[in-house]
Amino acid sequence: MTGLLDIGLRLGIWFLLTGNLRPGNILIGLIVALLIPRRPIPPYVLRDGLRVFKEILLAIPQAYIEAWQMILQPHTRTWVERQEFSPQRTRGLIFLDIFLITFTPKTLVLKYHEEGWYEIHYLGPKKEEK
Repeated sequence: MTGLLDIGLRLGIWFLLTGNLRPGNILIGLIVALLIPRRPIPPYVLRDGLRVFKEILLAIPQAYIEAWQMILQPHTRTWVERQEFSPQRTRGLIFLDIFLITFTPKTLVLKYHEEGWYEIHYLGPKKEEK
C-alpha cells in the first residue's frame, strides 16, 4: 500500500515539474518513479503522517475563523507556552508540525528544541477591563 502511495507521490511531483501529460512523459515519469530507491517506512511514521495530514485539513477553516476573529476583535494579549512532541519524529513530520502551528494566525513557533518541545507564541483577545 505504501509503495503505491510512494509511486503516486513521485509521479505527481513529476507531472507538476514537467507540466506534460503526454503518454511518453507519463512513461518516463513512471520509469523514474520506479528507479528512485525507496526505504521502508516504519509504521509510526505513516500513522503520524496521516494524523498531521488530518490536522492540516482541519487547520484550514480554523485559520479563516481566527483571521476573522482578529479583524472583528482586537488581539493584544500575547504569551509563550511550551508544547511537547514525540522525540522519535522524523524531520519531515517536525516540519509539518511547525507548518501547522504557524499556519493559523494566532500561533507562531519561536524555537524548536531537539529535546522534544517547541516554544509557541500565542496571540489572544485583550483582557476585559473591570
